[in-house]
Amino acid sequence: MTAMPSTDAHTAAPRSIAFLSKSIAMDFLLPAYQAQFPGSRLLLGTELQALLDAGQHSDIEVAVCWHPPAAQLAQLTQSEGLQLVQSIAAGIDHIDTQALPASMPVCRIMDSTMGYGMTAFVSWSVIHRQRHMDRYVAHAAQRQWREEPIAAPSQHRVGIAGLGTLGQGCAKALLAMGYQVRGWSRSAKQDLPAGLEGLQTFHGQAQKAEFLSGCDTLVCLLPLTDETQGFLDLALMRQLPRGAHLVNVGRGAHLVEADLLTALAEGQIGAATLDTFSTEPLPADHPFWQDPRILVTPHIATRTDPRVIARQTAHNFSRIRAGQAAEVAVDLGRGY
Repeated sequence: MTAMPSTDAHTAAPRSIAFLSKSIAMDFLLPAYQAQFPGSRLLLGTELQALLDAGQHSDIEVAVCWHPPAAQLAQLTQSEGLQLVQSIAAGIDHIDTQALPASMPVCRIMDSTMGYGMTAFVSWSVIHRQRHMDRYVAHAAQRQWREEPIAAPSQHRVGIAGLGTLGQGCAKALLAMGYQVRGWSRSAKQDLPAGLEGLQTFHGQAQKAEFLSGCDTLVCLLPLTDETQGFLDLALMRQLPRGAHLVNVGRGAHLVEADLLTALAEGQIGAATLDTFSTEPLPADHPFWQDPRILVTPHIATRTDPRVIARQTAHNFSRIRAGQAAEVAVDLGRGY
């Protein structure tokens, strides 16, 4: 993964930076942004809302976002001061980009440490299921010394839907451990990096069924777009080998939750590892908590260091201020 250039904290500092989220407390980012932008005013919570209510927000030049409140973001984008909308994640699906001016730069995070975290989580998910670790946990609770069938990684086929940077990193690690790995993407992938020579690739709707038919484990790492919303539905699950393992580390909206419950009841899906959900936190009465075949983790597959987010915000803002395009700006038409 390409490293982002370092940026001097004193170069092209915004006058004010707003932190917008309706789902998490954003104050964990403040130390990194204070170090990166010592001369900038950092605004969030009630202080930010008071300025918006008073119409005193014209000096806010950067909006740092994770599920930003629509009203706050709309008010900022109506100001001539805002120059950059910065996602704190690898995607921008949590931002209502249709409400933004077409000329507004919207940037995502590109972070090698996030890639390593995702690779570790996906590898663990595959191994946990393929080596029956859930059963060993149950045996240990009963003080039972009991061996489950052992199969070599080469006998287990892992499919990765989404061959961006994160998907390629996961594929490379799984190939190195001896798994059969195949990948699917919307369009053909050219010039894959070293370490992926054994990856079998598929692309487009015409090759999707063939891809799915060879996935003992299916990992969803697609970007969330209008085209991929509901990607993991019952029709797709019925194209997988019976008893397949489903891993969703993309976005909650990729999965049709009721369809997964149906596929589990039919025995078509044997197990699921889910890290993202349509509603987060997952409600306490949600049926996913009650099914032992579903492993729920609270959207923790990977994280980006706040210092990386602050540095990339600085780099993007510096380029925009200099009249250049931000290097990780998103194509709003495609959503990634």
